[in-house]
Amino acid sequence: MPETTASPAELSHRFCVAPMIDWTDRHARYFMRLLSKHALLYTEMITTGAILHGDAHRFLRFNDEEHPLALQLGGSDPKALAECTRIASNDFAYDEINLNVGCPSDRVQSGMFGACLMARAPLVAECFEAMQAETDRPVTIKCRTGIDDLDSLEFLEDFIGTVADAGCKTFIIHARKAWLSGLSPKENREIPPLHYDRVYHIKERNPELNVIINGGITEMDACLSHLSHCDGVMVGRESYNNPYFLAQVDAALYGDDSNVPSRHDAVKLMYPYIENALQSGVKLNHITRHMLGIFNGISGAKRFRRYISENAHKPGADLNVLKDALSLISEESIAE
Repeated sequence: MPETTASPAELSHRFCVAPMIDWTDRHARYFMRLLSKHALLYTEMITTGAILHGDAHRFLRFNDEEHPLALQLGGSDPKALAECTRIASNDFAYDEINLNVGCPSDRVQSGMFGACLMARAPLVAECFEAMQAETDRPVTIKCRTGIDDLDSLEFLEDFIGTVADAGCKTFIIHARKAWLSGLSPKENREIPPLHYDRVYHIKERNPELNVIINGGITEMDACLSHLSHCDGVMVGRESYNNPYFLAQVDAALYGDDSNVPSRHDAVKLMYPYIENALQSGVKLNHITRHMLGIFNGISGAKRFRRYISENAHKPGADLNVLKDALSLISEESIAE
């Protein structure tokens, strides 16, 4: 059970890795933490039902090295969210609890949570109050700029204002609206236009709030540009598909250029973790699938990915699969 946490006063949202269902599990987060000491990591969205009526330890466990770490919850029942917040804070020591008010999938809508909650700001405010009452850790909201035809700047201002009046100080805003029907979750990340200016406006009008911008950010220069308007940036797909992007974060955004591992070293640093996981019954491909992009843009990257994809899922696959894949890329040929 994790024991050390960052205090609320120390928690920084300057750079965050977005919660991504089926992607940001504990294995992926452990690998990401090797590349950045300072990035704030988020879990996948976990529903209140999974925690309260399933195996809470299975869904909430993590490695102590993952701190600082935030849990993202999905739900709309204040009492259930409050109980999950209590469990996450007291029993698992998460550094932050985040409420998902941005996911547009049909499954999420059928449970009356996610992006559809943007149309019910008073309920979101009630959920926030119930959650914050159960923890001294920050409770935060991740939302969109709007949903369906409710996508005006005035609508966003009213939503933020209502929830902020309940005491919420930190908002992570995906700078796109969500269509609740007609678009898949993937299309909702790509088709609705980005409105960074609306997120900037929220920060300008509410300087006391901690505003983090999310959506379409793939370069460090863009991160720096957004930080001239907002308190933090959240990066999703780029952090996962091109994980060595995270190796820039500490120096560029936190002034810490110490101990940045090379790509090869990042892979090797996973060896003890993988050996322990295999002994616990974890399958190799459940870990290595998160490492496939570490050599993106480097000669031999395709061979590395292919070798792992063709071998890591086989019965009895062990650490030698990863070692053999790594041998396909010459360390001397890489200028880090």
